Amino acid sequence: MKRPPLQEPVSTAVDLLALRECVEQFTTKTIVLLGDFVADEFQYGEISRVSREAPVLILKHRETQILPGGGANAANNLASLGARVLPVSAVGDDAAGDALIAHFRRQRVDVSGIMRVKDWTTPTKSRYLAGWPHTVGQQVLRVDYEPKSPLPDAIRKKLHQRLTASLRHAHALAVSDYGFGVATLELVQQASAKRRRALPVTLDARYRLRRYAKVGITSATPNEAELEAEHHTNIGQDTQELVRAGRATLAEMKLQSLLVTRGRHGVALFEPGNRFAQIPVHGSDQAVDVTGAGDTVLAAYTLALACGASPLEAAHIANIAGGLVVMKRGTATVSRGELLDAIRGEASGAAS
Repeated sequence: MKRPPLQEPVSTAVDLLALRECVEQFTTKTIVLLGDFVADEFQYGEISRVSREAPVLILKHRETQILPGGGANAANNLASLGARVLPVSAVGDDAAGDALIAHFRRQRVDVSGIMRVKDWTTPTKSRYLAGWPHTVGQQVLRVDYEPKSPLPDAIRKKLHQRLTASLRHAHALAVSDYGFGVATLELVQQASAKRRRALPVTLDARYRLRRYAKVGITSATPNEAELEAEHHTNIGQDTQELVRAGRATLAEMKLQSLLVTRGRHGVALFEPGNRFAQIPVHGSDQAVDVTGAGDTVLAAYTLALACGASPLEAAHIANIAGGLVVMKRGTATVSRGELLDAIRGEASGAAS
């Protein structure tokens, strides 16, 4: 098949003052987050010795941390950026579910939309990190716990009711689909049918992004690997293949914008009218930890669009937020203050 001619990227220049003014508005926005909540558990231990039973390390347990992951991390980032967050999700009636709800209560986030499900497992990713005293622990093992059954119909009905009610007060809807059965195509479709006014609807889907075509999604934020999986291709350094896959996804899903995160290569933004922009990575291209960076990008991009930013302005804000969060270890967030400081730093650099 003959490829379409390679389009030249448009200018990525933006008014940094406008970006600051946009971020300063974050505290005035209410965002509904429909997502698969995941518990990111970190088990820290010090290397004691090698086992005599098998050639494996024995770790002396030091501490356990449970942090919001998946859609819960996106909600956590929205809260950290200053928004009023209305999460709509489900967790099991278990210790991981308890920890997630307790975390959001401490953050003063409304947890009434987080359903507790009896005999259901909160998706949990347990990471075991080993190290010597006064050294940074290295991950040696990850164990995943996943639900063994779908959500009951009664819970799905409650999620639909809560989502519909929450959207009446929202400036945007962010959907974080990690494949655990809470954020679903059907639920988004039902909500879109009852939405009385236009508002940004953003999507971060781990699997089968394009199945959300024509259900009211306005913007999507896949990473490059997810885009490659959608089109059974390998992008790498091939800009022409990136453009082909991005344009095809934008057209098929009838999106207003498609933001593709590309790790150390920054982000690529696609808009209708064959508009395409590449924005270099913010800060260092040597990430410390990319865990949950896509959740940060989703949160920042959604908030910027809710504030009336153009897709290009929102892409710059999300790119800066992503560049900040990958320099932190573990599942982390970026605060509104950190984001404002980074934008001020870029403005100072541009002026010098």
